[in-house]
Amino acid sequence: MRLSADDRSSRSYRGTAKPAPREEPRRNKSTKGGGGGRRRGRRRRSLLGMLAYWMLVLGVWCAIGLGGLIAYHAAQLPPINQLTVPKRPPNIAILAADGSLLANRGETGGRTITIGEVPPYLPKAFVAIEDKRFYEHFGIDPIGITRAVVTNLRGRGGMQGGSTLTQQLAKNLFLTQERTASRKIQEAILALWLEQTYSKDQILELYLNRVYFGSGAYGVEAAAQRYFNKSARSVTIAEAAMLAGLVQAPSRLAPNRNPELAEARAKLVIAAMAEQGFISQASAKTALVAPAEAAERVGAGSVNYAADYVMDVLDDFIGAVEGDVTVLTTIDTKLQSSAETILVDSLAAQGAKQGISQGAVVSMAPDGALRALIGGRDYTKSQFNRATAAKRQPGSSFKPFVYLTAIERGLTPDTIRDDSPVSIKGWQPENNTRTYRGPITLQTAFAHSINTIAVKLNQEVTPKEVVRTAQRLGITSALQANPSLALGTSEVTPIELTSAYATFANGGQSVLPYVIREVKTTTGKVLYARKGNGFGLVIQPQPLSMMDAMFHETMTSGTGSKVNLAGWEVGGKSGTTQDFRDAWFVGFTSKLVTAVWLGNDDNSAMKRVYGSGLPAEIWGKYMKTAHVGMQPSPLPGGLWHGAPRSIFDGAPVAGGQPPASTQTADSDRAWVPPAPQERNFLERLFGG
Repeated sequence: MRLSADDRSSRSYRGTAKPAPREEPRRNKSTKGGGGGRRRGRRRRSLLGMLAYWMLVLGVWCAIGLGGLIAYHAAQLPPINQLTVPKRPPNIAILAADGSLLANRGETGGRTITIGEVPPYLPKAFVAIEDKRFYEHFGIDPIGITRAVVTNLRGRGGMQGGSTLTQQLAKNLFLTQERTASRKIQEAILALWLEQTYSKDQILELYLNRVYFGSGAYGVEAAAQRYFNKSARSVTIAEAAMLAGLVQAPSRLAPNRNPELAEARAKLVIAAMAEQGFISQASAKTALVAPAEAAERVGAGSVNYAADYVMDVLDDFIGAVEGDVTVLTTIDTKLQSSAETILVDSLAAQGAKQGISQGAVVSMAPDGALRALIGGRDYTKSQFNRATAAKRQPGSSFKPFVYLTAIERGLTPDTIRDDSPVSIKGWQPENNTRTYRGPITLQTAFAHSINTIAVKLNQEVTPKEVVRTAQRLGITSALQANPSLALGTSEVTPIELTSAYATFANGGQSVLPYVIREVKTTTGKVLYARKGNGFGLVIQPQPLSMMDAMFHETMTSGTGSKVNLAGWEVGGKSGTTQDFRDAWFVGFTSKLVTAVWLGNDDNSAMKRVYGSGLPAEIWGKYMKTAHVGMQPSPLPGGLWHGAPRSIFDGAPVAGGQPPASTQTADSDRAWVPPAPQERNFLERLFGG
């Protein structure tokens, strides 16, 4: 049976109410097409809703991704609860005897300094140019980042960074300098930690002590010393602005390399400081009118030799350095500068002509306190310290140890010895003049550096005894006990030869050279303070008086007569080695003992340079300058003036009888050798 359309409709809705017939919407003739507009509006709202929805979804996923990214990079860092600011490498500030800074040693180049120590405008200069919202943000500055991005997109004013001072500190403390997204994320995490852990002033203080300023200077104190030769506590507004501007590009903006760029950058800093109210307009104008200038670097020259020597011996006194320390030395800045200038100028004027490339000067007080230490001609070209480390043959400047050994065994300056040819197992040393004077006194032989007499005395007293005498006076280098020892063929360093001569200048007391007086921490705790010196008397008064008389004769009529100091009791001795490889002059007064060495590092020969020549000239110029304003004073041991003549009693000299031709003249004995006594510490130590 076929159903009608109504019947099919009724069956389809069986059990439910039949829906009412749909009515056609009424159209308002006055709003033609109004229904279509509403449909389009609903579609627009639907599209906006969908867009908002998907943006929300995208934002959620971005947040999740960012959170995961942050979590991943945070996991690469140490646990936050274990995070600590790395300890700053210690600085060793080396001071001259007057307290002025000679040099800084250590990785940072300067000591730690607090905000309270520096002028208020110094830290504010960094805030003004690097992070003007420093006191407002929480370690990351969204406003600053946005501003930097906009500026960079516009391409105006050069590329800008959005890193805060806190982020820069985080990078310096914990991270490398690589430019990667990973590092920037870790930098931001660490910046937030720093802000939660430290106050703003503490963060700024850490920053000022850790940021790099170029030329090996880490921290504002090191930079101030490096570029302006002054402490950060004393910088002007102009200098503070130049330092603050420098951190953006230390190598490019260094005032000693690119003063124009450094000054231009400093002007921007000054303007920013004035704009933000950190300094007055008047102060800004003053700073702009008188810009900062990099000073000539103090410490670029010879003081570094002294500073290096301090570092060589510092461990012996305080061990490992755990924090910043200050080392007070014995170095006199005026004497150091004078010695350097005279040596360098002399070599510049005569070095090339005479075949001399290097030199060294050691000057000390008679108690061993180093006043000047010049280890070479130019520290920037060679850091090898010839004053303390170069072992060179001393030539005739070693002869005093031979003569002292002989005098301690009964001879006097008036003792006669024969200047004549000598041959020892085929070795035939000659005098410089290759002539012979015949019988002469020891004093004359010493003053004119007669080789044959020194060699004969060395044989009389035995080379082994001469070695013991030299060691007793402070020579620590290995000495060969052979006939040529008398002519200074065993190598020594300038500093040990100077300290040995100091014994003749101080009344016969043992001398241990020293350069450190005191070591303190920055809080004032004394880690070391010098007490005492040496091992007591090592030359008895009578032999000392005789030796000083012979030294003095050298300066009045011998090889040192051209450089004698008027009004002073002066002793000295020249030294020249075979083929003119080394030339020395060592001399002393009651106030100062100084040695000058000239030669070549490769041990090549100079052009007939004698110790009585250019070395003596340098010694004389320096000593005259050093003694200006001092009241002349005699040598502590006094000068022996001879004794009544008597007939030689025939007593043998250690090492054998004097030559038969001179026995009748050996009667000038002014004293009797003391009876053997218990050996002192040095004699036991060195086998004397």
